[in-house]
Amino acid sequence: MKTATVKELKLELSTRSPKELLEICLRLSKFKKENKELLTYLLYESNDEEAYIQGVKFEIDQQFEQINSQNWYLMKKSVRKILRTAKTYIRYSKNKQTEVELLIHFCTQLKNLKPSIKNNHVLTNLMERQVQLIRKSLLSLHEDLRYDYESIMNELL
Repeated sequence: MKTATVKELKLELSTRSPKELLEICLRLSKFKKENKELLTYLLYESNDEEAYIQGVKFEIDQQFEQINSQNWYLMKKSVRKILRTAKTYIRYSKNKQTEVELLIHFCTQLKNLKPSIKNNHVLTNLMERQVQLIRKSLLSLHEDLRYDYESIMNELL
């Protein structure tokens, strides 16, 4: 089966009735957890972005508290999982300010992790890549927001 392009899907969806669209969305939500999460964000949480950010930060905090810091392998694995979760939530939002806030929060939590990540090259490199990504995303924000976030970044580093 050949997968249709986004343009083709858009054209086809525009020809469907609202009832058919509802059925398609519900059917789509049954197949993958990620689809259900995206629909939840779009329907319930996209109206209040600040509450969404706080909820994601809380989830990140909980995951950092559960990290097994007995050995580096398990720590790296857990940190990557937390980052993957944060990136998923960032992808749902498509808002650069949300991306910057969540990545700064992730980096802050990573920096405060015990034992220090300075002893591990993999985690240090992961932190540096996220800082570079934050700096890149900052360029698309308004000047005032950029200044505020850059001062936060300077404190972080």
